[in-house]
Amino acid sequence: MMSEGATPPADPGSVIRSKSYRILLVLAALVGAVVSVASWGFLELVHGIQQGVFTDLPGELGFDSVPTWWPLPWLGLAGLLVALAVVLLPGQGGHVPWKGLGSGAPTQPVELPGVLVAAVAGLGLGVVLGPEAPLIALGMGLGVLAVRLANKDAPDQVVTIVAAAGSFAAVASIFGSPVIGSVIVIEAAGLGGPTLPLVLLPGLMAAGIGSLIFIGLGSWSGLSSSDYALSSLSLPAYARPDISDFGWTIVLAVAVAIVAVAIVEIGRRSESLATTRPFVLLPAAGVLVAGCAIAFSEATGEPAELVLFSGQEAFAPLVDQTSTLPLSTLALLLFFKGLAWGVSLGCFRGGPTFPALLLGVAGGLLVADLPGFSESPAVAALMGAACVSILRLPLSSVVIAIVLAGDAGVGTAPLVIVAVVVAYVAVEGVYALRASLVGAEARAEGEAAPAQAGAAH
Repeated sequence: MMSEGATPPADPGSVIRSKSYRILLVLAALVGAVVSVASWGFLELVHGIQQGVFTDLPGELGFDSVPTWWPLPWLGLAGLLVALAVVLLPGQGGHVPWKGLGSGAPTQPVELPGVLVAAVAGLGLGVVLGPEAPLIALGMGLGVLAVRLANKDAPDQVVTIVAAAGSFAAVASIFGSPVIGSVIVIEAAGLGGPTLPLVLLPGLMAAGIGSLIFIGLGSWSGLSSSDYALSSLSLPAYARPDISDFGWTIVLAVAVAIVAVAIVEIGRRSESLATTRPFVLLPAAGVLVAGCAIAFSEATGEPAELVLFSGQEAFAPLVDQTSTLPLSTLALLLFFKGLAWGVSLGCFRGGPTFPALLLGVAGGLLVADLPGFSESPAVAALMGAACVSILRLPLSSVVIAIVLAGDAGVGTAPLVIVAVVVAYVAVEGVYALRASLVGAEARAEGEAAPAQAGAAH
């Protein structure tokens, strides 16, 4: 409610029709162009480091194949570089991934060096996180910088709109669609109400222009965004769900939510521990992540890279090889990548989305042979459940899972929606239970303290 003395908000329609708003749209388009170039450079740099360190360098050093121990020094170096960014540079390297995409204040331009150092070092050298959170920070920071350069006295609302437009353009590049990127940013930022069009129109403008430039840069350079952008899976055709599909979806969505909460708890505890001695414990966390990858590779004969990195490049190969992959390999992938992801969520900087989706894919393939279930509904539903369990963004999770399901997306849509809703409610229930248990424990300690004091006297 508005107080009696407050100034009523401007009519969004009149604002949109104004000359100043049209100028704002032009600025948003320019910001989208700049952000798309910066995002392309960031993603190509990260991919180039990954390719150079884990594919090209072993051969150049004379190794016939990648040594088993190869990830260890590189993940340790990643921890050291991230510690430098967190401790010495403004902004502490960006937001902490276990908190989701919607956490933290808007990124300021002065914080961008720290964000980029932490993200490039971690993502390039193998931590289990994605690039979407650093891209959002990059887009917002460049948007704020553009407004301040154009008019240092610009109102906060204008700064907010252009910063949001920058994040629209940045995240559209990795999700391969301005629409998906826009949905994620709108939901993560909690935008809504009658003023939503004021933010949405510049954001769509920036995302659309940015996507065109991003595609053009790939064509001009000969580099393909398929190495790091999401693309649809080749799931078997699926017409419509039946009652058994819904039953398994509900049960498995609850299971996914419980596992996701456990992984986030690993991230929360890892962050709490790592902040005490970052220059020691962050490199140690990197070595632990490398150890998970090595253990998986030794146990399964599969490459350690399946555990390292964000995982989007492994989506299609996993689905294509599902008939030949042992169930034990999928189970071990879930265990080791889940553990490495939990440590990365608390100790490093990046986005939580892509590892969640990969674990959803692996989990779906693992349970696809349950009675009355099949591959397409299992993978689609568990992608949605895993995504919402970590992001807490239900609409974005539904859209991402349906799009990634490809030709099976329309048929699996009802199951994805049910999975997302059930997982979201289950996560909320688990956190509520945890809060009540912590509160009860604190009350018990508070009641015990006076009794102990009295006994001492």
